[in-house]
Amino acid sequence: MILKDKVVIVTGAGPGMGQALCRAAARDGARVVVSARSRDAIEALAADICGEGGEAIAVPCDVADTAQCRALADAALAKWGRIDGLANSAYYHPDWQPLETHDIDQLRTALDVIALGGLRMAQAVIPTMKAQGSGSIVNVSTLATRRPMPGEGGYAMGKAALGQMTRQLAVELSGTGIRVNTALMGWMMGAPLEAWLETLGDGAEAFRKERTAQIPLGRIPPDADCAKAVLFLLSDYASEITGAALDVNGGDWVAP
Repeated sequence: MILKDKVVIVTGAGPGMGQALCRAAARDGARVVVSARSRDAIEALAADICGEGGEAIAVPCDVADTAQCRALADAALAKWGRIDGLANSAYYHPDWQPLETHDIDQLRTALDVIALGGLRMAQAVIPTMKAQGSGSIVNVSTLATRRPMPGEGGYAMGKAALGQMTRQLAVELSGTGIRVNTALMGWMMGAPLEAWLETLGDGAEAFRKERTAQIPLGRIPPDADCAKAVLFLLSDYASEITGAALDVNGGDWVAP
């Protein structure tokens, strides 16, 4: 159990990567603070985790609200007295539109939730981590920041800013014991992708086969397995890694 007894906050704990992260962290021994805007969804997830023998609490939070971010950190401290890890997985996905005609308000929201939301949460946990002399922040990003996709610009802009936050904080927090890294996810098999495939109707299977054939590992990586890369960065196994960007996409992107 690489996260045994560590207290980890996961934002954006909805269907997909956020939920997979919460479940995986609990299985690896973490005490998990499950967070998203939907109280019912996170309470159900926390109950599932506890029912399987894990430890979890549900704390609603809109990362676009500074006070709620601070309250989330306070809830973790009130329950367990420390914060060892933060996984910034919360996001807002604007409409699939070209940037040249995109609605600016949607883009502003994407930047506010993804990038500034990640920073609000970092600011909320850094004082505690500094006092402990240790901590790990992992920002969940996307392959779309490496390989631009038509219509994905707004989402990718938010995630790209989150990646710069990783590099900036890693340097600024030198000597504090706090590590900050990014995990960039590619195509992931899970509830969100399954739902999108359903919209393709009869073309879903053809698309699945085509996408699978293009990925060197020969499969679309399951979100539960991609979550393990985040757990690694949160854990002491990554004690010498900070300011890094880890690609988690089955070889779909190979950095030069």
